[in-house]
Amino acid sequence: QVQLVESGGGLVQAGGSLRLSCAASGFIFSINAMGWYRQAPGKQRELVATVTNSGSTNYADSVKGRFTISRDNAKGLVNLEMNSLKPEDTAVYYCNANRVRGGTRYDYWGQGTQVTVSS
Repeated sequence: QVQLVESGGGLVQAGGSLRLSCAASGFIFSINAMGWYRQAPGKQRELVATVTNSGSTNYADSVKGRFTISRDNAKGLVNLEMNSLKPEDTAVYYCNANRVRGGTRYDYWGQGTQVTVSS
C-alpha cells in the first residue's frame, strides 16, 4: 500500500505562484510514476503533470512552460511548482502514485488540496 499526503495550495492572484508537495509512505520503492491531477467544479479530473521513477516528465498542454514537476525517489516526494497562475488553474489538485504488481496497475490518491486563482 501507498499513502499520499499533500501540502501547499491556497489562494493566489493571477500571475502568482504556488508550490504543491506530496509525501508518499508505505511501499514507496515500488512506485512507478507520481504526478498531479486536478478537478475543477463540474469538470472531469484531468492530468496536470507526471514524472516517472527515471525522471521522464509529461505535462498537460495547458500548463507547459508554467508548471514544473520534480521528484525525490528516495524520499517519496513529488513537488509541483506553479508559476504564472491563471484563474482557469483553479481546481482541487490531487497527488497520484501508481505501481504495477502481477500485471495489474494500482493507483493511489491523496486527499486533494484546493488551489484558487483570483483574477
